[in-house]
Amino acid sequence: MCGIAGFSGSFAPELLDRMSGRMAHRGPDDSGAFHDPKKAVGLVHRRLAIIDLSPLGHQPMWDSEHRCVIVFNGEIFNYLELRRELEAEGYPFRSRSDTEVLLALYRRDGAAMLASLNGMFAFALYDTQSETLFLARDGIGIKPLYVAQTEKGFLFASEMKSILEEPTVDRELDPRAVLHYLTLLWCPSPRTPLKSIRKVKPGEALLVHHGKIERAWEFYDLPYHLPVGAMPPHEAVEAVRTTVARAVERQMVSDVPVGAFLSGGLDSSTVVAMACGLSNNGRMQCFTIGMASDAARVEGMAEDLPYARRVAQELDIDLHTIQVGAEMIEELGTMIYHLDEPQGDPAPLNALFISRLARTQGITVLLSGAGGDDIFTGYRRHRALLDRRYWDWLPAGIRQRVARAAREIPTTYPSARRLRKALQHAPLDGDAAVASYFLWLNEGLAHGLLSPELHMEVSPDTCLSPLLGALQRLPEDTHPLNRMLYLEGKFFLTDHNLNYTDKMSMSVGVEVRVPLLDPEVVKLAATLPIDYKQRGPVGKWIFKKAAEPFLPREVIYRPKTGFGAPLRQWLRRELRPAVDELLAPQSLESRGIFDSKTVWELIDRDRKGRVDGAYAIFALICVELWCRTFIDGPRPEKIDMSGLLTKPGPIASSEH
Repeated sequence: MCGIAGFSGSFAPELLDRMSGRMAHRGPDDSGAFHDPKKAVGLVHRRLAIIDLSPLGHQPMWDSEHRCVIVFNGEIFNYLELRRELEAEGYPFRSRSDTEVLLALYRRDGAAMLASLNGMFAFALYDTQSETLFLARDGIGIKPLYVAQTEKGFLFASEMKSILEEPTVDRELDPRAVLHYLTLLWCPSPRTPLKSIRKVKPGEALLVHHGKIERAWEFYDLPYHLPVGAMPPHEAVEAVRTTVARAVERQMVSDVPVGAFLSGGLDSSTVVAMACGLSNNGRMQCFTIGMASDAARVEGMAEDLPYARRVAQELDIDLHTIQVGAEMIEELGTMIYHLDEPQGDPAPLNALFISRLARTQGITVLLSGAGGDDIFTGYRRHRALLDRRYWDWLPAGIRQRVARAAREIPTTYPSARRLRKALQHAPLDGDAAVASYFLWLNEGLAHGLLSPELHMEVSPDTCLSPLLGALQRLPEDTHPLNRMLYLEGKFFLTDHNLNYTDKMSMSVGVEVRVPLLDPEVVKLAATLPIDYKQRGPVGKWIFKKAAEPFLPREVIYRPKTGFGAPLRQWLRRELRPAVDELLAPQSLESRGIFDSKTVWELIDRDRKGRVDGAYAIFALICVELWCRTFIDGPRPEKIDMSGLLTKPGPIASSEH
């Protein structure tokens, strides 16, 4: 687990040092660089040592014949079997690292090597013979990779802020991306907040020759094009159980201790239960977070901590807990700086606090249950999509009246908010209906928040067009729920959950692994019958059945809880000064992105309970903070939030 960056083109060699320094947090154990001034190619690497802790794991790493050099971020979980195969063919390995396996595999298979990999990765490999830079990002998008094509050449990095160390990179804001952050809270790949920089899409590879992208292609797509299987329920349950167990075992490989997130939810609890018997470092160390006030309960969020404690007791593991409250806002500047993007969700702060706690306990690798909801179902929108049958038969005119009536439902109570959200897109059909469930704010309302100048550049239908375009790749007869799960994995998971999980954990030098997103698990989940995933009101039905031998029923069948924070309560109370300062009319007018009158109408209506605008308001805050961080100064810098909220610090504890 590391950070990578580099270029192909006429850039100053000093740029490599600046790019490396900007992402030093990703690799505190070692650093290295390669530069060939004649070929105008440079690579840098920051190392977090996980496998082969010796100097032989140093990067950039050359192959045995000194033809190819690579910088690699991530882990290849099937590297041992690949190594045995390559050794049998005569490759002379010098290290025990998975990095050298990538080099050997490339020497044998070229770009076709990607089909052999099971892992989370982003790498750049320079072939001195063909003078070509070969880059790739794993098929799920667990590891980030940003690129920029400029007049001087090509740049890449694990984090966007490293690319911005090159002063000639244009910093013009992308208004389409801004609209995505308001409506979705995240931005679909390949867009970023800047027009000049893009994300390499999950499962995408690039060939760069003499500073220009020569070829780009996708080597992997989520397997929802495959036919649904016909396994009997008991066989399917056993298949899920054994496939997930194999994935967890694969991802336990490490030369340092492995710990885990433990929220007390089904996904993280199952991963921990399967990992416990595989740990070779004594009692497994797990980490969780608790809210120090009753704000979460008031907002309708079930408390996780009692369930995490119940699982820890059942499995006989050490549970380390950090108690937090509204003082988390003091880390908002840190969150935005490390995310590289203005994601309008406070959930990354939870990941930051947990990862920081793990690091203080000497744990640099954590297992996560991320992805379970995205492949087996689990979000409320999955049930809501299937419940559309109750009104889809109504004429369009009546459904439009239902949607208008839904706008009058008060937003004071959680159940009312959910009903309002479920009905607001009742008039839509087909893929438009499927995609609409990802919206947090109505497209027209979000578009109205933009300044008059930006109105000319984008239209409201921009919001869902990437999602609708992606759905065109699926067979027409793909079930609506599988179409939604395709979007979960293609965009929401990658561009939101996995982005913040990687960035927050790596900001403190911690690697997070996600065994539920192992390619075998993803393939199995995609081909299961629909009612094995969402069975009436029960989401994730088959995964729950698979977990029954390992966990208490009250943990398996507990209510769904999001990995978030009581944002609505905080914005109206503790975070109110932050709203007033960051979104002050003079600040908005000076920035020129948003219309201050419309923004304050939204804030006023939200404070009076007439609309549920909390996440849109938080997204506005994040966009402003992002601009102050990445645009206003010559180099990205963290914004100090300490003056906006003063609260006691978080409290850490351990339970045995």
